[in-house]
Amino acid sequence: MAVVASTLPVRRTRFRTKPIVGTPLPAIANYVGALLLVVVTLALVCVPLIAPHQPLQPVGVPLQPPGAGGFLMGTDSIGRDVFSRVLYGARASWFAALVVVGAGLIVGGFVGLIAGVRGGWVDNVLMRVTDAFLSLPAAVLAIAVVAALGPGFTHTLIAVSIVWWPFYARIVRGEVRTLAARPHVEAARLSGVGPVRLAWRHLLPGVFPSAIVAASLDIGTLILTVAGLSFLGLGRSAPSPELGADSARNLSFLLQQWWIPVMPGIAVLVLALVGNIAGDCIRNLLRGR
Repeated sequence: MAVVASTLPVRRTRFRTKPIVGTPLPAIANYVGALLLVVVTLALVCVPLIAPHQPLQPVGVPLQPPGAGGFLMGTDSIGRDVFSRVLYGARASWFAALVVVGAGLIVGGFVGLIAGVRGGWVDNVLMRVTDAFLSLPAAVLAIAVVAALGPGFTHTLIAVSIVWWPFYARIVRGEVRTLAARPHVEAARLSGVGPVRLAWRHLLPGVFPSAIVAASLDIGTLILTVAGLSFLGLGRSAPSPELGADSARNLSFLLQQWWIPVMPGIAVLVLALVGNIAGDCIRNLLRGR
C-alpha cells in the first residue's frame, strides 16, 4: 500500500520579527539605547513643563552654590536658576543637532542619489562640488559662513548644515552605486523603469538604513560642534540660554563659583554621550537585520 505524503506550501514572509522574550542581553541593550534617543527628545520637548523656573528671570540670591536655597545647580551672578538654564540650553543644542542632521540628510541624500542614479558627467560634477566642500576644514568653513552671515543661532545652524551635507552625499552615492549593480535593479532598468521610479522604489529603501546609521552617529558630534561654535561667540546672544555660550560668558567665575560655567559643560558632555550611545545601538540593530 503506497503512502502518499502531502505537504503544505510554506508561506514565506519578507520580514521577520524578533520577540523581545528570549532576546540576548546585548540585543536588549541595543533596543534600550535606541529608545534613549526618543526618551531624551520627548523629555527636552517638555522642558517648559519640567524646568522649575524661567531661564531669563532672577529667582534667588546671586551666586548660591548647588543645593543651597532649593536650587539644584545653584544660581548665577544675577540670581537665575542654573538648572533651568541648563535644561533650556540642552533643549536648544539637542534640537539644533537634529535640525542639522535632517538638513544634511535631505540635501546630501538628494545630491548623492542623483549622482549615483544618473552617473556620467552629472556624477562627476556633483562629486567634484562635494569634494570641494570636503577639502576645506569643517570648523574653518563653518566660522567663515557665520562671519559672512553674521552672529546668531540660526546662522550657526546654516553654517554647520553647509559643512555637514557632503558627508551624507558621499555615503548615499556609494550605497546607490553598490545597489545599482545588483540583479533586481538591473532587471528593473532593463524592463524600462524610469530613473525617478528606479530611485524611489528600488534604490532609496536600500540606502535608507546606512543613511540613518550615519545620521544617528553624528548627533553627538554635532552637539559638540554647535556648543563649540557657541563657545566662540557664534551662537545665541545673551541672555538666551545656550550651553556653549553660557560656559564662555561665565568663565570668570570658574575658580570660585565653578558651577556656573561647569554645569553647562557637563550637560554638553552628557548629551554628546547619549547621542553616541544611541547611534551605536541603532547601528547594531540595523546591522543585525
